[in-house]
Amino acid sequence: MIQIEQLSKKYKNADHFSLLDLDLKISSGEIFGLLGPNGAGKTTLISILCGLIKPTSGTFTIDGLDFASAKKKLKQLIGIVPQEYALYPSLTAYENLYYFGSMYGLKGKIFKESIDKHLDILGLHKFGDKKVKSFSGGMKRRVNLIAGILHQPKVLFLDEPTVGVDVQSKTAIIDYLRELNAKGTTIVYTSHHLNEAELFCTNVGIIDHGQLICLGTPKELIQKEEGAKHLEEVFLSLTGKALRDYA
Repeated sequence: MIQIEQLSKKYKNADHFSLLDLDLKISSGEIFGLLGPNGAGKTTLISILCGLIKPTSGTFTIDGLDFASAKKKLKQLIGIVPQEYALYPSLTAYENLYYFGSMYGLKGKIFKESIDKHLDILGLHKFGDKKVKSFSGGMKRRVNLIAGILHQPKVLFLDEPTVGVDVQSKTAIIDYLRELNAKGTTIVYTSHHLNEAELFCTNVGIIDHGQLICLGTPKELIQKEEGAKHLEEVFLSLTGKALRDYA
């Protein structure tokens, strides 16, 4: 589904590459966890794959489509749920979802029914006519998720989809993402919640300093790392315990 070859990115005036000659293949139907410390290159990679920024060099395809030659078709295939809330606070939940769905060309009775259905599934139906600025963090996360999947994307990119939410919202989000995946949606997910990633992801790639340093199922990576019992221990062993603050 996603094929990345020798992908590199160096930002203007940066001292180092954020991505460097990265090769990666993600198969259709995977829940792929893209993990790494702060500044490792996770968000840069997802931003390139979503067409938000251009790589310095290298190529990638999604479902066989090259972004350079099939930009519009490729954008119709993907859904994006960013780490920051991509919502208009002065609009209601329903108005936000109607706006974002319309951007993908959705319209008519079926579209409106889809909004109602997703609000209901994620426990937000009775809040559909309330302004988003009045919502809790968990409620905003759920609306953020719906906005990214209304057009039924083949590939869904999730950047920290459960950060800062209560346990109930986190469970609702993860359960719904599993349902989407079971119906055929390929998911690419970044998170600092290693225990969540261990249970949620079918495959995991850990990147550091812009390069892929390991790849496999959570179970395989735990078995390969001597003394590791959990994915978090694998992560710390490979990336170290030094703080990764950056500006």
